[in-house]
Amino acid sequence: MPEFSDAMDTTESADHSQTSSSFEQILPAQSAAIYREFQAGRVIVRDIWDSNRSELRANPLYNLLYNHLSHFRTFYEHLGSELVFNETGAFFFLKESSDDENEEHDENAFRVQVILLLIGRYFARSGRDLEYLCRPDAGLNEQDVVALAGDEEYQEILRAARFEKGWTDGLDYLDKRNLLFRAGAGRYFLSSAGFYFLQELVREYEQS
Repeated sequence: MPEFSDAMDTTESADHSQTSSSFEQILPAQSAAIYREFQAGRVIVRDIWDSNRSELRANPLYNLLYNHLSHFRTFYEHLGSELVFNETGAFFFLKESSDDENEEHDENAFRVQVILLLIGRYFARSGRDLEYLCRPDAGLNEQDVVALAGDEEYQEILRAARFEKGWTDGLDYLDKRNLLFRAGAGRYFLSSAGFYFLQELVREYEQS
């Protein structure tokens, strides 16, 4: 009968082999690119906007995470974070283990909610279906942005959320987090992640 220590050696060898195989399938540059996205506070969405072709295209970082989900979940767990996959909104985000006590995280989430709620509120009041907000050929146009900037109530809310430059700051804030894309001069539409969060906010509002 094998000794317990022999069994442990066999298990450790198998684990090491699996770990090595997992890491060998992924280039360091790819892992680094994903890590930079998360460190910048971005979500990684399935489709990203290609401004050169003026179309949505598949995000290679999303595909890498999706195809090696077990590996990356374990990897970020060792770094003290949780890799979260939202299938409905087709995006990944990183949740720090101390998020519940992280004031900066709470403030970022609050500021995102403010912008999304104002966009959703304005769009609904204009008589358009919220679904159009996530379409590259629809979304917000230049006239919409002008109308939003001319609403004093919205401006006061933005200033309270520390968006000193108003909608310029607010839209940039979502853009930098991959929650919104610029489709051209004065044109914006929500990413799948941005639209998911907006729907969740609407749902919470309707249930309150």
